[in-house]
Amino acid sequence: MNRYLLIIFLVPLSLSGWCQRRVITVAQDGSGDFRRLQEALTSVPRPNKEPVTIRIKKGIYKEKLLLDSTQHHVTLIGENAQTTILTFDDYNGKISPSGKPFRTFDSSSFTVKANDFRAENLSFANSSGPVGQAVAVFVPGDRVVFINCRFLGFQDTLYLGMPGQYGRQYYQNCYIEGTIDFIFGSATAVFDHCTIHSKQNGPYVTAASTSEGKPYGLVFLHCELTGDDLAGTVYLGRPWRDYAKTTFLSCKLGKHIRAEGWHDWDKPQARQTVVYAEYASKGPGANPKRRVAWARQLSKAEAKTYQIPAILAGEDHWNPLTTDKR
Repeated sequence: MNRYLLIIFLVPLSLSGWCQRRVITVAQDGSGDFRRLQEALTSVPRPNKEPVTIRIKKGIYKEKLLLDSTQHHVTLIGENAQTTILTFDDYNGKISPSGKPFRTFDSSSFTVKANDFRAENLSFANSSGPVGQAVAVFVPGDRVVFINCRFLGFQDTLYLGMPGQYGRQYYQNCYIEGTIDFIFGSATAVFDHCTIHSKQNGPYVTAASTSEGKPYGLVFLHCELTGDDLAGTVYLGRPWRDYAKTTFLSCKLGKHIRAEGWHDWDKPQARQTVVYAEYASKGPGANPKRRVAWARQLSKAEAKTYQIPAILAGEDHWNPLTTDKR
């Protein structure tokens, strides 16, 4: 009698542990659960409250991808960022299947509306070429992490949220390339040990639209800024909205960075409200004495306040450095 009671209690406990994390495999050769990534994303419940991991085998996946606003707790893991590529080729002004032209945000190859999203070892690309605004990834979600990923495009490669939206994002060991405003938007985002590459003669790296009252906007920690051998042609950033915040701390700046550093987007009033700052920049593009008068060089004490947990904590005390790896 006791033996049978033991079995009754043990089986549900075992099943409960097994169900805590769902794992899906996507492979173009048919060896996984799905051949197309969007099919795997669509299979995530709405709303979703349990962790879902989608493992993606190498290949070029030309799909327009969407993770919707209730499909939370999803992790994508590619085999290798060089060989696992998610791409599409829409752009601002292109006529959509509905007959209307795409706008900037819906030109995105991959849109992440969900919260608690994580991606590793993947390339995200907009392959439309230098045709104007063409987004590779649009992220209006909150508590979003990218590790060892590449973001490939020209103008507006990485869109961090529309003006007025607030989300927190963390990028570690990523490569991001583009021409004009290729890292832009409203999120509080940390770029940790990333490579930021300006292509051709693209004149602006960032275009923040930080909401008024937010203590942080775009923060670059120990990053390297590289360019296509263009001396003194690229600004660190310009303000999409008046309260833009962008800070570079302990970054290596290539010779493509202009001595003045920052541009006001021909909006003189923005000079009174933006926070454009640097600390301990190095490399040929570091030129603190020639920066615009309305930018700042942080003191050592001020720089110490830019700690990742503090920047991204929010009211829920989120810390991406302790996020569970899946």
